[in-house]
Amino acid sequence: MEPNQLNQSNKLDQYLKTLSLHKVREIYLSEAESAARTKLSYQDYLLRIVEQQIITKMDGSVNRKMQIASFPQIKRLEEFDFSYQPKLNEKLIRELAALDFLNTAKNIIFIGAPGVGKTHLAISIGIKAASAMKRVLFYTAEKLTEELASSEVSGQLNKKLDTLSRVDLLIIDELGYLSLSKQTSRLFFQMISKRYEKGSTIVTSNKPFEEWGEIFNDDTVASAILDRLLHHSYPFLINGKSFRLKNINNNA
Repeated sequence: MEPNQLNQSNKLDQYLKTLSLHKVREIYLSEAESAARTKLSYQDYLLRIVEQQIITKMDGSVNRKMQIASFPQIKRLEEFDFSYQPKLNEKLIRELAALDFLNTAKNIIFIGAPGVGKTHLAISIGIKAASAMKRVLFYTAEKLTEELASSEVSGQLNKKLDTLSRVDLLIIDELGYLSLSKQTSRLFFQMISKRYEKGSTIVTSNKPFEEWGEIFNDDTVASAILDRLLHHSYPFLINGKSFRLKNINNNA
């Protein structure tokens, strides 16, 4: 490479580094050689390297969304065995996975015994949303109420509620496995009220709606929470068999 060309290359390399165009910096020389061989136009060459930069940036952004969401594990909708839960409305689930429900702040509620796939479905829809660059957070009900109680003690409750109200999709898993105190039930109600008609919420629970008074230790609070969750919602009652028992039988 001639001295002048080397100087230009070093300058370009530095400029791309300053602009954080790391993918372009990585590929522009090899792509230029390829463009010369195939007689690609300047515009097509530029388009090609910029497209690669955008793809890399989007992949990184999706990964950050996934990390922020804090999914406990990766569960894809494509992996869910609908044949094992034949009464579940597969068509509607797949329609919801297209994420149109987020545009109207509708909720999804999965009710069923342990092991029927509630968490799998909730996570898989959450992953679809994160991949579409939506703001997603996953919590167990216990973890969420602990954080709400802690933020109240520290005087940060309003800030916490504001943060949760701006999330496109909030997933609350395992509601009903532990009964909530009067305090945490009140905080849970405040959070649901703050999100009402602003963002979508997915809730999974092992308790039917008529037993939610036991979860919240207050029939009035439970009724108010259900009123807001069910107003714009897709409730699913999953009466099928446990996937965990299926796996045990298959391994036996």
